[in-house]
Amino acid sequence: MISEHTFNTAVTGWMLSGIIIFGLLFKFTAPYGKFISNKWGAMVNNRVGWIVMEAPPLLLFSFFFFWGNNSGNIVCLVLYLFWMMHYLNRDLIFPFRIKTGGKKMPAAIMSFAIIFNGFNAFFNGYFLGFFANYTVSWLLDPRFIVGAAVFISGFAINIYSDNVLFRIRKNSQDYQIPRGGIYELISCPNYFGEILEWTGFAMMSWSLAGLSFCVWTIVNLLPRAVANHKWYRKHFPDYPAKRKALVPFLL
Repeated sequence: MISEHTFNTAVTGWMLSGIIIFGLLFKFTAPYGKFISNKWGAMVNNRVGWIVMEAPPLLLFSFFFFWGNNSGNIVCLVLYLFWMMHYLNRDLIFPFRIKTGGKKMPAAIMSFAIIFNGFNAFFNGYFLGFFANYTVSWLLDPRFIVGAAVFISGFAINIYSDNVLFRIRKNSQDYQIPRGGIYELISCPNYFGEILEWTGFAMMSWSLAGLSFCVWTIVNLLPRAVANHKWYRKHFPDYPAKRKALVPFLL
């Protein structure tokens, strides 16, 4: 078993590494989706890539959580269910709803995502399985209640924004300007929703592991949201001028 000091040191290093590369991601946009490129070597089926790269948060997180001694702790179980709610959708539902039409993604991007998801799944699963020491009263703590509300709000935004995109692409593979709801305020509500989810999870767990995942989520998604926003403005002259990239009215 890893000591808690060693564990926290590793989590801190992981979080700091994300902060260090944050600026670099504004200059480099991962080559998938709108920015797909075949210059990264071997390609894999888009749906297969999604399923494989989103599997570690289901499998590794569950393994380390149930390997530990806290699987009977009610708070840990609730946090486990929140985590699984997101990743069951992301790994076992979302990939089968997307209209891939033979689209592919670089195997390298899939591999990087597996590593990223593996670290986050390990740190959060191991923390909940071995180090968390919540009492039932934590469920009534304002940090947990607010965090749960933020997580659920983010999850709802995520599902809503995905549904809008699915409707757009139901009869066409061409990119269009998403309309309606929160899309009238920002270009990437799916990213905004995911950031809210893991901000809420960090609050609910009130842990260094949860915070590190929140930080890495922002590190990954904020630069990509800015890149997506610029792409829409470049390709659609009539793109709404007041629409922000990620955060309504701000960014």
